[in-house]
Amino acid sequence: MSKSLLIDTMLFEVSSQQINESISDNNGRLIVSGVLQRAESKNQNGRVYPREILMREAKKYTKEFINQKRAMGELDHPESAVVNLKNVSHNVREMWWEGQNLLGKVEVLPTPAGNILKELFKAGIKLGISSRGMGSVSEGNESGAQEVQKDFELIAFDFVSNPSTHGAFMHPMNEGVNYENNQNLREDGSVCDKWCKTESIISDILTGV
Repeated sequence: MSKSLLIDTMLFEVSSQQINESISDNNGRLIVSGVLQRAESKNQNGRVYPREILMREAKKYTKEFINQKRAMGELDHPESAVVNLKNVSHNVREMWWEGQNLLGKVEVLPTPAGNILKELFKAGIKLGISSRGMGSVSEGNESGAQEVQKDFELIAFDFVSNPSTHGAFMHPMNEGVNYENNQNLREDGSVCDKWCKTESIISDILTGV
């Protein structure tokens, strides 16, 4: 089987309390924790990561990247087997297992992409975390699941904002919208929810507003 780039996304849930406490306790730095990947469970892409393979790669990633303080990831959906330093937004500081869930502690870095990521978290934007790796998958079984094979190599964990790209999660469109408040309206009069506000937040950061 030929190896290809495998990207699988999960919702990375962080409470506003965790964000505020982290910034307060870490001199303005944002450090968050959550589920990075899940073993033995069919994901939205129809793939299953065997626990044995994920454990092997997590151990290798910890030794070669986390312990060397170079477990960096990017913002949005990189389609490369190499981490682009210009787009780095965060660094994974620690990983551990709870049941079939692989959890991690992630520090948001003071880079251009990291500053955008921090502001998105502060604004309550729901983000996903993507595992990025190279490997092959088996043919789908009776349930349609494809099992990730032993040649899988973990490259990085990336934060992503587009829930439709890999079908990982959905977010309510009308949560907390005030229809009588003009700041929640686009120029065409349609309602601007948290997803469309993402563009505004990024624009403000880039223009220094």
